[in-house]
Amino acid sequence: MGRDTLGQFEQLVLLAILQLGDGAYAVPIVREIEERTSRTVAHAAVYVALKRLGARGMVSSTMGEPTAEQGGRAKRFYRVEPDAVRRLNHERAALLAMWDGLEHTL
Repeated sequence: MGRDTLGQFEQLVLLAILQLGDGAYAVPIVREIEERTSRTVAHAAVYVALKRLGARGMVSSTMGEPTAEQGGRAKRFYRVEPDAVRRLNHERAALLAMWDGLEHTL
């Protein structure tokens, strides 16, 4: 997989962040993916994907204020960068093109 492509799990993480908007931190990201895909998702896998996406400039993050629910720790909130949105659109178009014409086969 080249640097210009997004893996399926990376796409799921980016899409979950977009679905969540301003409230996107790791726990809701996991929950969003699990609810929408009916798959079990390891928190560690999301953290690894977020780190990788951050290193590629596809997500940025900011620290929120410490909260009691986190035991006084601050949450890291994520935002999808414009280049990632362009890549998601490209990946979607490529996948739809591959599905095109297979309705009768499947």
